[in-house]
Amino acid sequence: MTIKNHNYHMTKFVISAPDIRHLPKDTGIEVAFAGRSNAGKSSALNALTQQKGLARTSKTPGRTQLINLFEVEDGIRLVDLPGYGYAEVPEEMKRKWQKALGEYLQKRECIKGLVVLMDIRHPLKDLDMQMIEWSVAMEVPVLVLLTKADKLASGARKKQLLDVRHTLEELGGDVEVEYFSALKKIGIDKLRIKLDNWYSTPVES
Repeated sequence: MTIKNHNYHMTKFVISAPDIRHLPKDTGIEVAFAGRSNAGKSSALNALTQQKGLARTSKTPGRTQLINLFEVEDGIRLVDLPGYGYAEVPEEMKRKWQKALGEYLQKRECIKGLVVLMDIRHPLKDLDMQMIEWSVAMEVPVLVLLTKADKLASGARKKQLLDVRHTLEELGGDVEVEYFSALKKIGIDKLRIKLDNWYSTPVES
């Protein structure tokens, strides 16, 4: 299998959808990004694509209320799932988001990988674990990015990485953990390599 290096800086916004029924045809390959509302998901997508405004970064976490779809190239897409777990969002909206998240993971056939982002200082909250457990159950490979890694000294950073790896090993499944900082450009190469691998997965017709 040949691994192709994709030009992520060519990524274009396609559509924002409230649920999977409003997404384009379920073909090609999608990799989804998920995380708590303040985990730095938009910053990670912008750093990956080298585009400052591709994914909106908001001073108020919890603004990504829709499934946002971006096209890297024909049939190759990045998906920004609604941020979850933000306290100030009304309960009904939270339920709507969680339904959209669950439906996407369980019913969208073209998902080939999930990137779960969590703040390295506060990893493995209940909803993070739920996302990873769902993915393992659906046999979707997961890359966990411990974001804002620049906020910790290198010893503390390494300890968090090893602790999270140890906890997630018990779930089984294809789960990898790396640290990441959009600000200091830590982990972007590892993210690109993982995405290139997933996008090179043969698609079943």
